[in-house]
Amino acid sequence: MIARYQTILFGVLVAASVVMGFGLWRQLDRAHQRLLQGQDSAPTQAPQVAPAEQATLLVANDADDSLQTQVETLPLPQDQGASARLILGKLFEIYATPDAAHPVPGGSLQSIAQVFLMPAPSLTASAAVPHPTAQLPRIPQNDLPPKPESTGPELAVVNLTSAFVAGHPSGLETETLTLESICGTLHANLPRVTQVRFLIDGQVQPTLAGHADLTRTYLAADAVPTAGANP
Repeated sequence: MIARYQTILFGVLVAASVVMGFGLWRQLDRAHQRLLQGQDSAPTQAPQVAPAEQATLLVANDADDSLQTQVETLPLPQDQGASARLILGKLFEIYATPDAAHPVPGGSLQSIAQVFLMPAPSLTASAAVPHPTAQLPRIPQNDLPPKPESTGPELAVVNLTSAFVAGHPSGLETETLTLESICGTLHANLPRVTQVRFLIDGQVQPTLAGHADLTRTYLAADAVPTAGANP
């Protein structure tokens, strides 16, 4: 015969199980309702991405010190500075491949902090060569001023990262080819870019990797090879 206290304890346990089961069911039902509400409020369309467009890269070749045209299809944003940065990122990715004709280790989109476009100043014949007063003001990384409206010739300020520069091979020819390929690529895709200046982490530096001058203004059109000619 079952003792009375055991019967009472059994009844309490059954009642507690029923209450706990009901509470768990309620929590699951509420979670299900929240899930359905989240699905109803989620966007039904995929976020828009930049349309794919053709970009012209001037890829350096160390074998004959030339720049060779290579066309890539890239999702280019409408903002020209962002578009130029993405195009140069692709150029640097090519240089970072194991079989690159112009090897520069570690190159990627992250190697370019910004590409800033501004109205190009007038240059005399001597303004494109190194000069102490021709330096740009120091601009902190990720703090470039807003791009002004421009419809005429433009100056592109390419702000490279110190990590990219630290891994760049040293030598006048290889450094010059890198700079010329950047200038030529910018001009090929943004024809209004006629001049290019270079910063490293937002500051003017003397050279790229010990040789090629970074204190000068480069004329972009000079880096575009003519048919059958090297730069």
